[in-house]
Amino acid sequence: MADRFTLKKLSTSRFFDSTLLITIALLVIFGLVVLYSVSSYDGSVSFNDSAYYFKKQAVNTVFGLGVMFAVSLVPYHFWERTSGLAYIFAMALLFLIIPFGFEANGAKRWIRFMGTSIQPAEIAKLAIIICLAHLVCRLGNAITTWKGIFIALGASMPMVIAIYGITRNLSSAIIVFGIALIMCFVVSPDYKKFILMGVFLIAVCALAVYVVVQNKDSALGYRGERILAWLDPNAYASGKGFQTLQALYAIGSGGIFGKGIGQSMQKLGFLPEAQNDMIFSIICEELGFFGAICVILLFLLLLWRCLIITYNAPDLYGALLIVGFMAHIAIQVILNIAVVTNTIPNTGISLPFISYGGSSVVSLLFEVGLVFSVQRGITVRDA
Repeated sequence: MADRFTLKKLSTSRFFDSTLLITIALLVIFGLVVLYSVSSYDGSVSFNDSAYYFKKQAVNTVFGLGVMFAVSLVPYHFWERTSGLAYIFAMALLFLIIPFGFEANGAKRWIRFMGTSIQPAEIAKLAIIICLAHLVCRLGNAITTWKGIFIALGASMPMVIAIYGITRNLSSAIIVFGIALIMCFVVSPDYKKFILMGVFLIAVCALAVYVVVQNKDSALGYRGERILAWLDPNAYASGKGFQTLQALYAIGSGGIFGKGIGQSMQKLGFLPEAQNDMIFSIICEELGFFGAICVILLFLLLLWRCLIITYNAPDLYGALLIVGFMAHIAIQVILNIAVVTNTIPNTGISLPFISYGGSSVVSLLFEVGLVFSVQRGITVRDA
């Protein structure tokens, strides 16, 4: 009789999201395939090697996957204890650009280390996620007040100012601030404050556009010219509107199912930076509307799986690490597609896991490693 009333010992196991891993693998593999297709012509012309960009990206991707695996094994609270060092390290790299940086495509945003180039702005995006997750946890309930929000956002401002002031990389500065804003938004139950900030930012942007339009005959600098080219790309077809028009031609010519992989015409020297910021337009040209939707769905699947892990994270710090990664991906994908489709003014924003860039893919895979590290702390009850 006693056995009938003996409670069965519950067994548990660590949660592992195979769908997330498959999604990351698909994005990485698809990115390499598309990159080879897009960059083969430029590689042949510039370096006499059609696989030049592909081989460099493949090496960085393999290295990034190793980093992802290693980070996934490290207890994620380790990064909480070293968050201050991460912030200082990222800021130091940004300031090293001043004496040691080198210029490429008219921008001084990289430094060389052991034969490879590093873009500190990409490392800054990772650092702000690690640091702000710790700061928000330290603030506790204070994050719901204006003071707490300004403290959290204020912590990101030195990095935002350094990115823009040193590298003139407005897009990366916007992304870093956007990550900070979303991480604060997620933990705050009072959305009214963020609605007010959103209205204020939209008003500032609208005012900036109005000022540019009213003074279009004056010397506005290249950012002012980009705004004017955004409003009327045909009027600036030989200047700032050229890249946008070529991207739109690529998108329009792809139709529903595209011309086929490798069959793009715009990548043959017509579309500048096709393997970087404008790679989505070549995806549309070669794979059509169907291919573009599949890419977007892959990113949505990635965010959805991350959201599930966030809801089940062992603690707030782990959840915020994943929120920061989700914010990074969402902001960058939305802005990249918006730029390519001329929804917003042209600014250099890469498409995560797909655009060419070693620092970007390694940093993103590091962040994926953080997600898997948090996931390892989740236990599920076996049936």
